[in-house]
Amino acid sequence: MTALWAVPVVDPDVPEARQWILDELAKPEYQQAKPNLLDQIAQGFLDWISSLQFDGDGGVPGGWMAVLVAVAIVALVVAFVVFGVPRLNRRSAASATLFGEEDDRTAALIRKAAERAANEGDYTLAVAEMFRAIARGLAERTVLTVSPGTTARDFGRRAGAAFPAFRSRLGEAAAAFDSVRYLDETGTRAQYDSIAALESDVRAAKPTLEPVSI
Repeated sequence: MTALWAVPVVDPDVPEARQWILDELAKPEYQQAKPNLLDQIAQGFLDWISSLQFDGDGGVPGGWMAVLVAVAIVALVVAFVVFGVPRLNRRSAASATLFGEEDDRTAALIRKAAERAANEGDYTLAVAEMFRAIARGLAERTVLTVSPGTTARDFGRRAGAAFPAFRSRLGEAAAAFDSVRYLDETGTRAQYDSIAALESDVRAAKPTLEPVSI
C-alpha cells in the first residue's frame, strides 16, 4: 500500500483559537511600538478576549465574525498609533511661493515681521511684508490661491474683485509693493500705515465672490 501524505488542515478548537489570538497580541511589535497608549489598547483587548464565554458547542457570543472584526480594529489602531494619522497636505508647492520667493510663513508671522520692521524704522521691508501678509491671509482663507506666477498687480486686481470696497486701496498697495520690491524705492511710514490698515480691514471683511485662483 502506498502511503498518502497530505498537508494537515489547521482546525483548532475554540480555546486553542482564543489562545492564538492572545499570543499574537502579546508579540513585541504590538507591545513595544508605543508603550503607553499601545499597552492600554492591547491590554483592554486582551481582557475582552479573556472575558469571552465559550459554550459546549464552541460558540462565541456574537460569533467568530465579531472576533475577526475586533482583531482587524486592533490592527488598525496599532497602525494609527505607530505611523500616526495620515495628514492632509493642505499646502501645495504653490502656496509656499509668494510673489516669486519661497515663503512658507503664515499670515500672522508675516504680519509680525512687518510690524517689527516698522518699529525698527525699515519701512521698505515693512511695506513689502505687510502686503505679503494680505496675500497669504487671503490664501489661508481660500479666497485667492496665489500661484508661483502671480504678480502683485495680478493679486491686487483679483483681490479687488473679491473685495470691491477695497479695490482702489488694494491697487495702491500692489503698486507700493512693486515700487519697494522691484524699483528700489524707499518705503514710507505713510505707505506702511495705509497697507497695515488695509490688511486689518481685509482680514475682518467677507469676500463677495467665490474663491478665485490666480
